[in-house]
Parts: sequence; structure tokens; C-alpha cells
Amino acid sequence: MHVLSISSLKGGVGKTTVTLGLASAAFSRGLRTLVVDLDPQSDVSTGMDIDPTDKLNIADVLENPREKTVREAIAPSGWTKQHGGTVDVLIGSPAAINFDGPHPSIRDIWKLEEALANIESEYDLVLVDCAPSLNALTRTAWAASDRVLVVTEPGLFSVAAADRALRAIEEIRRGLSPRLQPLGIVVNRARPQSMEHQFRIREMREMFGPLVLNPQLPERTSLQQAQGAAKPVHVWPGENAQEMAGYFDQILDRVLRSADLDSSNGTNTRSTASSAERNRKASTPQKPSDEGSDS
Repeated sequence: MHVLSISSLKGGVGKTTVTLGLASAAFSRGLRTLVVDLDPQSDVSTGMDIDPTDKLNIADVLENPREKTVREAIAPSGWTKQHGGTVDVLIGSPAAINFDGPHPSIRDIWKLEEALANIESEYDLVLVDCAPSLNALTRTAWAASDRVLVVTEPGLFSVAAADRALRAIEEIRRGLSPRLQPLGIVVNRARPQSMEHQFRIREMREMFGPLVLNPQLPERTSLQQAQGAAKPVHVWPGENAQEMAGYFDQILDRVLRSADLDSSNGTNTRSTASSAERNRKASTPQKPSDEGSDS
């Protein structure tokens, strides 16, 4: 099981759109996929056609990450009603904001890791849609993750937020979770005809080098249409939708290569730690310093 956090330390850059696009790509590829809706706005649950009525949710899991609670907070995406496959959602909730304080305890930071250890044999890929901040929820997601995908736009403030995110990932890696690495930066809503956008993309390449991933994602109304209908972009009609589906396929390929997963069927070709080993690791972390923190 490979865990990827999709993060941005600036709201409004399309982080959840990227999460949904990657979920669609994984679903079309036949990967057993779990999407964790850790953003209190819970937009990814809506976009994946989840009815949260009478179900537990991520707030319950963060309160009590036992196996029974975790399983009762997971529901199959409505995407599977017409298209076979496995894509589940750990349901989001506005109540998750209660777990997003600026100074989480070490025990709280490891709760998502503890929860996922209960189900690690059941999924090939876990995508975590993070809150747009560097408080407890994002730290909790990163502590449970193998890689972080940073989402940004080609604008001044978004570039600065991407820089803060990469510095924070390194802080968490050094102080808390040695396996954590940045997957890279995906530039969203890029307009090739915009001189400002092209300037900022060149600036990011100078700052971050190969961490700036290809392809860049253009603005396309087909994405908003698919999300509005709670459908995966890979089944949405039209050339623009298929163009975007192809871009997300390329990013998913990068994810799978970083995970050493076979891109055709999600087979993990690396040795993974057992739940017991992961929990032993989680039980003795060192608290990261405040240096470089955005909290």
C-alpha cells in the first residue's frame, strides 16, 4: 500500500481537483484505491458521490482509530455504481476541523498512520486530500504518507506557498517520518498564453528543478463539469475531458514509479513493513523542531 498526500499550503489552487483526477486515473487503471478526505470542506467526498448519512467519518477515526471505526467510516464511491472496480472513500466531515490545532501532540499526529495500518493489505494506493494549511491535519497526513504531491498555481503567492510546503516536508522527514519524500510539484490551471504564468513556471523550475512535474494542468471546463456531476473525468465525454484524463494518467505513472508499483495492475514490487513494524516506528517518533514551520 502506497500513501500519497495531495497538499497545498494555499487554498484555491485546485488541490481537490487534482485528488479527484488522480482517483479517476487509478480507478480507470483498476487499482484498489482509498481516498482519505482529510480536508474539513469535504469536497472530495462530494465529488466522489458519497452519501455521509448515518455513517462514521474521518473525525470519528481521528478520535478513535481502531479497526472497527475505520471500516465503518469507509464507503464505496458512487463511481462504482456504473463502472466496476474498487475506489473507496474515508468520508470527510466538517468536524475534522476540531483536530486541526496548531500544536498537535505526537500521539495525535500518528492517528491516521494507526488507522491505515488496519487496512493496509486491502488497497494498492491511498490518496489523502489534505487541509490547505500546515496545522495538525496536514502533519497527520504527512506522517502517514510515503510521498507528498504539492499542488500550486503559476502565481507569486502560490509559488511562495510551494516553497514553504517543500521546506515543511523536509522538516517532517528529518524530525518525524524518515520515509517521507516529496513526489514533486504539479502546476495547476496553467495558461500557456499568459506571460505571467510562463514567467512563474520558469521561476519554479529555477527554484525547484526536476521537482516541477510535467505535464502542467491547463484550465478546462470539463473538469468542473465532471466534478459537478460527481463523475470520474476518465468517463466524461469530450476531447477536453480525455485530454485531462491523459494528463492525470501521466502523473499517476509518476506516482506508481515512485512507489515501485507495476503501473498495469498495481502490484507492489517492494517489501513493505508490516503493521506491527509500522506501529513500532510510530510509537517512538521524535518531535520536529519549530524551525521552518508554518504553524
